[in-house]
Amino acid sequence: MSLSPHPIETALKTLAAKAENSIEQTTTLEDLEQLRVNYLGKKGELSQILREMGKLTPEERPRLGAIANEVKELVQSLLESRRESLQNAQIKAKLAAETLDVTLPALSRPLGRIHPLNSTVDRMIDIFVGLGYSIATGPQVESDYYNFEALNIPADHPARDMQDTFFLSDGRLLRTHTSPVQIRYMESHEPPIRIVAPGRVYRRDTVDATHSAVFHQVELLAVDRGLTFTDLKGTIKEFLKQMFGADLPVKFRASYFPFTEPSAEVDVQWKGKWLEVMGCGMVDPNVLKAVGYDPQIYTGFAAGFGVERFAMVLHEIDDIRRCYNSDIRFLRQF
Repeated sequence: MSLSPHPIETALKTLAAKAENSIEQTTTLEDLEQLRVNYLGKKGELSQILREMGKLTPEERPRLGAIANEVKELVQSLLESRRESLQNAQIKAKLAAETLDVTLPALSRPLGRIHPLNSTVDRMIDIFVGLGYSIATGPQVESDYYNFEALNIPADHPARDMQDTFFLSDGRLLRTHTSPVQIRYMESHEPPIRIVAPGRVYRRDTVDATHSAVFHQVELLAVDRGLTFTDLKGTIKEFLKQMFGADLPVKFRASYFPFTEPSAEVDVQWKGKWLEVMGCGMVDPNVLKAVGYDPQIYTGFAAGFGVERFAMVLHEIDDIRRCYNSDIRFLRQF
């Protein structure tokens, strides 16, 4: 005569079968978590069965306890396996939803190019920064003092005729050169000074193939004890060598500028012809006095040149107006 199984054993086996079936059919992680609570939680079905273990005899308790542990481990294993399966399915669904069709044409804008004037300025600045110069900038709308007076060009000076410019109703004007940047910088700094000042300038010139009422300049200034014209010549020759990529013949011709003394024009021999490329000179003592420097202690040199002139030579541009008319056919060449 066989003995019928204990009710607790029957309940445990029923729980195992029920859990296996419901866990396998679960389709979401939220439902799976709810099943875990229902079966293994403090108030779950397994906990309710285990509370009856206290009524067992000492002989029955070890056998049924072992069965209870097997059921608990089985349910935990089924839950973990199903959780991993659902998580992998969730990841695959997300990847499928976010997949991009890389065969479609991309949405993009055509890349622009650096304007030949900007690239020329960048090239000039890189050279001077390599020589130990810092970049300085200033306003394009200037006062008469900074544009003329402080640069040794008083109101009745004939040099003003060569720099006729655009005047505003309040007495200010559009700067005719970047030299005012040098004055402003010297007012707020003590020597030694080595700066390069790039920027846009304005003069009432008649527009033609080589002239424009709006153009760009780069000027350099060095002030220190004991600077001479030899230092100026060496700096300019090194700049021209790096700019043109060769040690070309350079010629200094005596000239006149109100803010430098002595002054010179600089010519470079390019493709068999002499080209005037810049003006330069030693800073006039009156300019040093205007900013509070003692010309008996400090000397300096300065030079200035047009960006358009260099760009036209380097890129063989035949008309300065091409730099300003925004013709895409022209700009695509650079």
